[in-house]
Amino acid sequence: MSSAVKHASVHAKWIIGRVIGTKMYKTAKVRVTRLVLDPYLLKYYNKRKTYFAHDALRQCTVGDIVLLKALPEARSKHVKHELSEIVYKVGQVVDPLTGKRVAGTEFVEPLTDLPVSLEEDTTLSEKLQELNISAAASGSDTPPAQTPTS
Repeated sequence: MSSAVKHASVHAKWIIGRVIGTKMYKTAKVRVTRLVLDPYLLKYYNKRKTYFAHDALRQCTVGDIVLLKALPEARSKHVKHELSEIVYKVGQVVDPLTGKRVAGTEFVEPLTDLPVSLEEDTTLSEKLQELNISAAASGSDTPPAQTPTS
């Protein structure tokens, strides 16, 4: 009974981290930071570890947040993971309210085709009339009765 069973020496199966280098051919250098508790000071510190991941399509760039998957056996001496997914691509930030691309605090795309009008000259009562809400009904505890406008 000399059946040798190979087990992966990698403990974590899925790892998320930031790409810090892509100069090697089809390989990405990924830094993973974890919070580790100091038992004496009872304070958390960042513990960093660097992994080399196989990037077959050479699709990630420096700064991307990527998800790594552990390989069943190592591809080389250092490469023990493969790139599973790019979670966040660097430089492609989208504003959640408008859906437009943002660079810093400025919008890359113009804000001309927004559905909500941002005009300052409309008053609160005009906005309430658009929504068929009367100011007197909003102060009571009962829900406002909507009248048909046809």
